[in-house]
Amino acid sequence: MANDKQFKLQTTYVATRGVKEYRETIAQWVTSTDTVLEIGCAWGSTTVLIAPHCREVIGTDISPEVIARARERHPQLRFELLDAYDVRSALGFGKQFTKIYIDVSGFSGYRSLLDLIALLTMYATILQPEAIIVKSGALKQFAGQCIAWQSPFRGSLEEGSDARREKVEDVIGCDG
Repeated sequence: MANDKQFKLQTTYVATRGVKEYRETIAQWVTSTDTVLEIGCAWGSTTVLIAPHCREVIGTDISPEVIARARERHPQLRFELLDAYDVRSALGFGKQFTKIYIDVSGFSGYRSLLDLIALLTMYATILQPEAIIVKSGALKQFAGQCIAWQSPFRGSLEEGSDARREKVEDVIGCDG
């Protein structure tokens, strides 16, 4: 049973659809004190846009050819090989990432939504960034349909039994 003492992630998730929205987040979410990890950087086009807004950015991709091209095109930036599911290697960079950008096109469909949520949770749990910005139309659509329920009984466990009973009676409309 869930309770308020369970581990809760503090990371904020920002779901975007398409490259335009993904890049529009940079000015609002990335600050000069941030250390940013970009997963799925391809040739580094978004990494270059992130760089002026933060202290440091590392662009990563699973393809050695893509990383070689990014390094060739943007020698002033750091690019590393990384399989998105290899969080241990991300830890090996020795950085406390405050923001993570994820653009992994294989996660764009609804069939891979659970894999993407697992990936986001893994990075939030292990690296604990302030925010993860992800390019996924499926996630944005899903998140847009979600509402976080706010229980009318929230906090009632700490109150005395009389106060709990009164709160329940108020909610269900009993006169006592």
